[in-house]
Amino acid sequence: MPKIIGASLAEHREQVRLRLFRALSTLMEREGFDAITLADIAAEAGVGRTAVYNHFPDKESLLLGFIENETSSYMAALEASLEGIEDPVEQLRTYVQQQINLKRVYHLAPGPDLRTVVSRATMMHLRDHIMVVEVPLRRILTLGIATGRFPRQDLDAVVPLINSCLAARNVPEDGPQRARAIEETVAFVMRAVGVDPDRAVQRTA
Repeated sequence: MPKIIGASLAEHREQVRLRLFRALSTLMEREGFDAITLADIAAEAGVGRTAVYNHFPDKESLLLGFIENETSSYMAALEASLEGIEDPVEQLRTYVQQQINLKRVYHLAPGPDLRTVVSRATMMHLRDHIMVVEVPLRRILTLGIATGRFPRQDLDAVVPLINSCLAARNVPEDGPQRARAIEETVAFVMRAVGVDPDRAVQRTA
């Protein structure tokens, strides 16, 4: 009988899921999604291959579970970081900073972009998660327009453009170069939505 991880069966199942997610993340960063198998993931997670099938019928289902878990964690952290900030300009600054810090689970290297190696159905589910991440940005921009902090603009066009920019942005891992890159990215997004970043700093200082 397989060893139970945790104090209960429910805790065991959750711990196995988290092990599988960590293993998938590690292997995708090292080899790419298309190059790994469920057997590879089970071995990396330190669980039997049958344990994987108890949770996910195939590799793409595991990928969706992983991204759902990452998205939920990110959204909780984002909403916590925005709590208590009333100025939409400062909300936007925080959103951009949090997006940069978000692990880019949709474009993990090496290997092809996920969009080229998953089924159409899985890609549609991935887009659903991307749309969830866009909700706070749309809310921030709507508030900014309503309060006169941002000029009127087509949010259906602007929101995807901003998030595409942030997803593609390569930022140094640490040090002053990272801080400078984040500062420049924030300023770029501010200008993109019609806000002078220098005046915004003065007004909110």
